[in-house]
Amino acid sequence: MQHQKTRVVVTGMGTISPIGNSAQEFHEAQLRGQSGVRKIQRFDPDGLPVQIAGEVDLDPQQYMDLRDIKRTDRFVHLGVAAAELALQDASLDPATTDRTRFGSLIGSAIGGMDTWEAQSRNAFEKGYSRVSPFFIPMLMANAASSHVAIRYGLQGVASSVSTACTTGADALGSAYRAIGFGEADVMLAGGTEAIITPLVISGFANMKALSRRNDDPEKASRPFSAQRDGFVLGEGAGVLVLESLEHAKARGARIYAEIVGFGRSADAHHITEPHPEGAGALLAVKAALKESGLQPEDIQYINAHATSTPVGDRAEAAALRAALGEAIENIWVSSTKSMTGHLLGAAGAIEAIASIQAIFSGIVPPSINAEDADIPLRIAREPVHTSVKAALSNSFAFGGLNASLIFQKFEE
Repeated sequence: MQHQKTRVVVTGMGTISPIGNSAQEFHEAQLRGQSGVRKIQRFDPDGLPVQIAGEVDLDPQQYMDLRDIKRTDRFVHLGVAAAELALQDASLDPATTDRTRFGSLIGSAIGGMDTWEAQSRNAFEKGYSRVSPFFIPMLMANAASSHVAIRYGLQGVASSVSTACTTGADALGSAYRAIGFGEADVMLAGGTEAIITPLVISGFANMKALSRRNDDPEKASRPFSAQRDGFVLGEGAGVLVLESLEHAKARGARIYAEIVGFGRSADAHHITEPHPEGAGALLAVKAALKESGLQPEDIQYINAHATSTPVGDRAEAAALRAALGEAIENIWVSSTKSMTGHLLGAAGAIEAIASIQAIFSGIVPPSINAEDADIPLRIAREPVHTSVKAALSNSFAFGGLNASLIFQKFEE
């Protein structure tokens, strides 16, 4: 494989999540072990088998004007907000940057489900003539990336990915590649998802994928736990500012971390179940390690995909032990999803942020609800103060899609 010649660093982070609407709020909530899972508030969930989720509390008028809000889906609102927060965090004004070299790559696993359900009701109850002329541009999965590019006049790489639960990680990896191979100097990259709707809840519930702890929502998302019974849906967005090292240094940017490895693979096994031994996940982790030039013992923290499904958590643990060997015994592991639920296309992005924050702050975030863990990993059940020089962030998806990112403490 041809190796990138340009170093890529992270200079800004924006998070809209069930546990905080900024990277700082998100970080502090993680260290408190705060759960963002509650009974669903956006609609009446009575009658649904699953009535809990990780919802976001956001007024989109803080970031968009009312006209644009009405013409875009909720997942766009979350993505635009996260992008604005990332730019603010990076102290970067796109107007002062060469915008032909500044791109947007923000993905979504599903896209505009709020719009889909609302317009389907219009069509079936009022007739097809009542379908909104904005239906398609509101629905399409690339809408968030496109609206961010339009908002800031970004004329560089403008793209999107939609690879189920690896979307956020794939978007970051693809943006990293774009800068690394000289296609861009700066990228806004990440993922956004707004899928707390009756149809989506019903679909996942009926396939037995979701936890049914309706009476104890804060304990429902429990990766690694012997009592895990499925994941919890969440919504939100994570967007990062990625820059070439040269560009970041030229403007005196604060650098959180450097991206040094990205690996992808496919299980080629089943459309929803992971390979039981984590064979595909193993390939992604090994590919990221190879590109980074790091050895397993150089990794101090792993933000696991760990959704809280019985099969998935076990398969990931097998992959990590196979990829990292004896070094895994000394590596702290935790799952952001224990607090946020599973944000699907946004998960990889906000979990990358959690990994970077562990490096920058020197504090490994905990996994909550893991007191009875039956997974043979070194699970952080409380915040761990330790030097983190490199962190691995995993994302695995329906369809057997796998992506791993490695971040490293920045050094000249």
